Amino acid sequence: MYEYIKGRLASLEPTQAVIDCGGVGYLLEISLNTYEALRRAEGDSVKLYAHHVVREDAQQLFGFSDMAEREMFRLLVSISGVGNQTARVMLSSLTVDELRTAIQTQDVKKVQRVKGIGAKTAQRIVLELADKMGVVGSRQPSVGGQQANQSRDEALTALTMLGFAKPAVEKLLMSQDWRTPDGTPMTVEEIIKEGLKRL
Repeated sequence: MYEYIKGRLASLEPTQAVIDCGGVGYLLEISLNTYEALRRAEGDSVKLYAHHVVREDAQQLFGFSDMAEREMFRLLVSISGVGNQTARVMLSSLTVDELRTAIQTQDVKKVQRVKGIGAKTAQRIVLELADKMGVVGSRQPSVGGQQANQSRDEALTALTMLGFAKPAVEKLLMSQDWRTPDGTPMTVEEIIKEGLKRL
């Protein structure tokens, strides 16, 4: 139904973006990789490729910064046992290229390290998608103290929206001072990626 949505970026969170298109605000569920691409975007105008999900009780729009990520998402949700939210977590934990490589090299353990992916599901993903990786192009992004507390708060919101229990997330986020090896504070996306590995 929707191929893409292009307009002014009205708001951005690690799991959601709102695009104002002709005075209508479209709420799109996004992966962490698309969030990073949107943060780098120059100007207010952005373009997200869309995937529309219609259920009996709800409708959802998922947005992707490029067609490669959307195609990978669609391939993932075609696998039995992989739903929309699980596919989004996978594309938040791994880039399209990392996931493609894992599937092509039959690296089941790498796929299984994603939260919510068990051994059987990881094996099914690798087996069923191995011959379809040629249709997924290389990912080329098309969009272009107090701060530490704010980053932790945003990471908490994002991780709980991805389905993790809030007490467990809070405990993890307060367990350490989130800094890179060179001592600089981690960005929101870096904290979320690290959290996805540990939760």
